[in-house]
Amino acid sequence: MGHENATSWTEFHLVGLLHLRTPTLFFSIVLFMAFIALLGNCLLLLLIQMDSSLHTPMYFFLSQLSCMDMGQILIVVPKMSANFLTQRSTISLGGCVAQIFLTLTMGSSESLVLAVMSYDRYVAICRPLQYPILMRRTICLIMTVGIWSTASLTIMVIAIYIHSLPYCGSNVIDHFVCEFPALLKLSCADTSAFEIVVYLDNVVLLLFPISVIVSSYVAILVQVLRMRSTEGRHKALGTCLSHFCVVGIFIGASMLTYTAPMNSYSAQRAMIYSVCITVVPPMLNPFIYSLRNRDVLAALRKLFVKCAAY
Repeated sequence: MGHENATSWTEFHLVGLLHLRTPTLFFSIVLFMAFIALLGNCLLLLLIQMDSSLHTPMYFFLSQLSCMDMGQILIVVPKMSANFLTQRSTISLGGCVAQIFLTLTMGSSESLVLAVMSYDRYVAICRPLQYPILMRRTICLIMTVGIWSTASLTIMVIAIYIHSLPYCGSNVIDHFVCEFPALLKLSCADTSAFEIVVYLDNVVLLLFPISVIVSSYVAILVQVLRMRSTEGRHKALGTCLSHFCVVGIFIGASMLTYTAPMNSYSAQRAMIYSVCITVVPPMLNPFIYSLRNRDVLAALRKLFVKCAAY
């Protein structure tokens, strides 16, 4: 894989799976989790679409979350599977940058939609009389467009910069997916200033949703403590518990993945983190929302009854 230093690489080799002790086992586990995640999220989307009782802002944003979860998997797992099954690990520079852009856009969008979902719960519990106005369909659509456009435009700047860098060292990426810290290590340009900007950008993209989520849940907790009815407290907390679990899983994985300094980048650790943020939350989210949510369980029972009738 020698190359003249004057010429920039246009093709890379993803060899992360080859360096694992048991690549077949790792691949099988990831593929199984991805299948469960796709199946669960497709079922959740079907329930939301078919059951009119789920046509509310909360489930509208939950459907957006499911689309983002499936997007994460479809961006990463098919390419990883093709490389593993055909034993061909090549990916073009354009394909690598596109994969980085799409995965980061999905991740950033997911953190923002989780913040919006916490705001939705805050309005529903703390300002119920204003809920039909504050969370009307037009507002929900505007927030959705804002989520997608903010995430994509922010990540596009990173993607354009990465694509413009010269890569004149090795063209081997010790990972099963393209990640910009791994790609930056292969560049022969000075990227230290860019690394600081990206690090701060990642922190802001996480801190803003976390701030909204924490503020919303503090206000919800104060409101719940004021409730005299025990049943009312349990109902209010029950509607928030599923979302809080999802937030904890996603934010925890994101902080491990995107806020670590790039000079401490480890290929083996990065692969584990990639699985934690790409496959694990999408697999768990449908189960968390269905098992802890009476509305979803009721819609699921209706679907089973309809299927049994045929």
